[in-house]
Amino acid sequence: MRCSLRCCDSCLFQRGVRIRLKQDKVPSSIKKKSAIKPSVRLPFFGCVVSCGFPSPADDYIEKKLDLNEYLIDKPSATFFVRVAGDSMIGVGIHPDDLLIVDRSKEPRNKSIVLAVVNGEFTVKRYICRNSKITLKAENPAYQDIVIVEGMQFEVVGVCTNVIHSLK
Repeated sequence: MRCSLRCCDSCLFQRGVRIRLKQDKVPSSIKKKSAIKPSVRLPFFGCVVSCGFPSPADDYIEKKLDLNEYLIDKPSATFFVRVAGDSMIGVGIHPDDLLIVDRSKEPRNKSIVLAVVNGEFTVKRYICRNSKITLKAENPAYQDIVIVEGMQFEVVGVCTNVIHSLK
């Protein structure tokens, strides 16, 4: 049996590392409480906003923007999780942020993934080098997790976006 991951040259299944992708179910501890709500289209101003010196704003709305269309590729395979901890602050993922996770996407080298390692959920950068998988923390205060034979390891989904409040 060949591994479905595109980042490895050799099959990790031969070494006993199991990676499940495209699951039919979300683990019960992160099941969504309700389906994605109907589209809400909000005004989208086509002008570019300067973060330096102020510039005159355009007085027209270019179109309506639906955040579901903008942030979610496959609604039936997508769910949200709230972040706890600061192991990923180097890539802008902070405590209490919301992550949008897509179960239909396969992890590629350097993807940010939601994974289960030995029964614990974690969000890390997925690194696959020389047929070895490492889950890399993006904070030097945390150690990387090297996946070895015998570990329970499952990629739940690929994190596609982060929603960060400015409050």
